[in-house]
Amino acid sequence: MKPSVEMISPEDIERRIFMIRGRRVMIDSHLAELYGVPTKSLNLAVKRNITRFPEDFMFRLSQKENENLTDFLRFQFETSIAERRGGRRYIPFAFTEQGVAILSSVLRSERAIQVNIAIMRAFVKLREIISAHKELALEMKLEKHDEGIQAILRAILELMSPSSQKPKRPIGFTRE
Repeated sequence: MKPSVEMISPEDIERRIFMIRGRRVMIDSHLAELYGVPTKSLNLAVKRNITRFPEDFMFRLSQKENENLTDFLRFQFETSIAERRGGRRYIPFAFTEQGVAILSSVLRSERAIQVNIAIMRAFVKLREIISAHKELALEMKLEKHDEGIQAILRAILELMSPSSQKPKRPIGFTRE
């Protein structure tokens, strides 16, 4: 039984978004599961419309990336049905946010549209979280800089203030 779109939580989508090659992507098998179609059907629809998926929208993982992802998924989550049957025959495709957006037009179903909306909201939420962390890090950095600048100003003022100490004896021989 396919889970209904309402049963798919934002967290379920977020945990399927990975950072690969410096991009946030979703893997074809995870997308197929969310859309309620076989991975083979999703990839076939993509191949029929390959001109809609340039390299910055979709790319095939390298062997090493696939191994790392598989190891991570086995460690992090339960194994999938495909893994229990011996794994996939082909290295998966990774779809960027733009590639996922194109998928709803390629799959042409009401469920694909609804799932796509949920996925887009998850990507937006992740961007907001990352942005908030960057702003917080910037604020903390500015506070540290402010403290440093204040310390420098105190040191400068101290050096500029007239000395209240006794004059020091000159170094060397002097005639008195």
